Formats: sequence, structure tokens, C-alpha cells
Amino acid sequence: MTQRRINARDIIVQVEDSTPDSWLAIENLASATFNRGENEETADTTDFESEGAYEQEVMQRGASMSLAGQELRDDTTGELQPGRARVEEMAGEDKVGAASLGRIRFRHPTQTVWRIWKCTFSLGENGGDTNAKSGWAATITKSGLSSTAPVT
Repeated sequence: MTQRRINARDIIVQVEDSTPDSWLAIENLASATFNRGENEETADTTDFESEGAYEQEVMQRGASMSLAGQELRDDTTGELQPGRARVEEMAGEDKVGAASLGRIRFRHPTQTVWRIWKCTFSLGENGGDTNAKSGWAATITKSGLSSTAPVT
């Protein structure tokens, strides 16, 4: 079997539009970072029979994805690109409770299935220094179990 390094920049990340199973690319990312241990919880199972060694079991799994890039807006309308606009919409202050949940899917080009998360969205810092372009950032936090779907 041939092994090869995976380019982080090749990841495809999409957010579900307001129409179910309609997906928008989250455009022009400069960084996509996964934390597969986010919100993980463990239970201490150490007892007298543990012979002085700590023991634990995972009780809850979680994950998050941090996305970042430069802020891009249409010269005429000032609108964000469609995928980023959807992320910002889902992170809106009126999106609480069940309304705060959306879906993303992601994969690398060589993968034949999408990984799909039900998730919440939070916007990160934006702006920059005097000689910098304005940044754009979002954190997506998985809620519930992951699912998959074939690439079609």
C-alpha cells in the first residue's frame, strides 16, 4: 500500500443551506483545524484494585473544527460569499436552542465518503493590524453522533 501525506489545504468543507441536503462550500479558507477531543468527558474508575495506577473510561466524545481565512466581500453589494454568509447566519444571536443547530460535511478529495456533523456555529475574531487584511474565523462544534454519506 502506498502512503502519502495529506495536504491540509485540500480539505473540502461545506455547510448545509436552508434547503435540506443542499450544500454550500465554505470558501477561501486559509486554515481548518480539528480538535477531536473537544468536549470529551471521562469518569475516574480507579479503585483499590487498581494497584496505584490511574484508570478511566471515556463517557462522552466530542469534536470541533476551527476555520479561518481573510474576510472577502463583494465590491458592489458588500455581501459575504454564500458559504461564509450561511455560517454567519447560523452563528447569529437569534439562533438559540434547536435553531442553533445546523449541519456541515467535510472530506479530502481522495475520500469516498463525507463525514457529516450536526453542529453549532460560533464566529471568531476578525480584523487585523495596520498592514493586514481583515481576518474571518468560525468555530464549529459537533453536537451528537457523526454520520457519513457517499460522495456522489
